[in-house]
Amino acid sequence: MIPFDFSYYKSTTPEDAVEMYRVLQDQGKQPYYYAGGTELITLGRIREVYTEAVIDIKGIVECQSLELGKDRLTAGAAVSLARLQESQYFPLLGHVISEIADHTARNKITIGGNLFGHIYYREAALPLLITDTDVVIAGRNGRRRAPLHSIFDERPVLEKGELMIQLTIASGDLSLPGFTVKKRRQWDIGYPLITVASVKKNGKIRVSVSGLCPFPFRDERIEDCLNDTELGFSDRIEQAMRHLPGPVLNDVEGSREYRIFVLKNTLLDVLHELEGKSDAPG
Repeated sequence: MIPFDFSYYKSTTPEDAVEMYRVLQDQGKQPYYYAGGTELITLGRIREVYTEAVIDIKGIVECQSLELGKDRLTAGAAVSLARLQESQYFPLLGHVISEIADHTARNKITIGGNLFGHIYYREAALPLLITDTDVVIAGRNGRRRAPLHSIFDERPVLEKGELMIQLTIASGDLSLPGFTVKKRRQWDIGYPLITVASVKKNGKIRVSVSGLCPFPFRDERIEDCLNDTELGFSDRIEQAMRHLPGPVLNDVEGSREYRIFVLKNTLLDVLHELEGKSDAPG
């Protein structure tokens, strides 16, 4: 049971939701956009999330859209992870999603909720950060569109009251050669030690990582090292380690040293999968 009361509002358009947010904020409340409600229920119980008013966006048609067009795949912010996975439109994203929680939870967790949530792994972001993914956003000054990577700083960063309506991914990126792996300390479910997603585009490997730090990330300096064909695989990885963001997690799931060890081995798997079997400089 959530140990606080809140008012419930339902919106039918993005603009309606944004205006509701403005009005509620002006009233001194702390409004909260709501779609799946997983975090509100789970974290609200332990008082890590608090709100006095929720704005339900599930009734917004655009937020429920999932459509593969000629040029781009469009996925609404309120589309569940299970629905995205089962569509098979984006196999790499589907594989990453299949490792998040269990099927029952994936039916409730939305793509918007995973990206903006308080649980810092945000693994669904990984394939989106290494592909041509844009975000459609509604705010007080109308709508805008931005590349996901341009607003991603540990999580998507929007102005107060803005609402992510949809994600759009370039159709050509949906079938890129890719590889993803999630490594845990033990068990087949649970939080990761390391999750890595990778693709090869225009002859270059791109990678994104979750579980190493308290946020997911993609760093082009790491990619430059991994794509340096003058070096063998092991040397490329050692060079890449110089550009890790911090802090590296050190908790019950795994020590800092162990996480780095696992990441190195996972990146070696990526290079073998996407570049070839040789560890000799090219």
